[in-house]
Amino acid sequence: MLTGKQKRFLRAKANRLRPIFQVGKVGVNDNMIIQIEEALEKRELIKVSILQNCLEDKDEVAEGLVQGTGAELVQIIGNNIILYKESLENKTIELP
Repeated sequence: MLTGKQKRFLRAKANRLRPIFQVGKVGVNDNMIIQIEEALEKRELIKVSILQNCLEDKDEVAEGLVQGTGAELVQIIGNNIILYKESLENKTIELP
């Protein structure tokens, strides 16, 4: 579980990131979860964009991604979800 200070730190780091995944009409599926897990292992911090044609609510999408990947939800801002998961092999972010 992330503390408030850690979430602020991660939000500041994620500010300059661009979304690398998009959730569309189909919503969250197994293939997307596998790809996001791989990206989290490489980068630790990612943004996921929710398209306007997505039938699910952004909170449901975020919950599905968190449950599927085991990542921490940092923030939902607009149609973007910021996820963090500590990497086992590629540790680059040192939390305060």
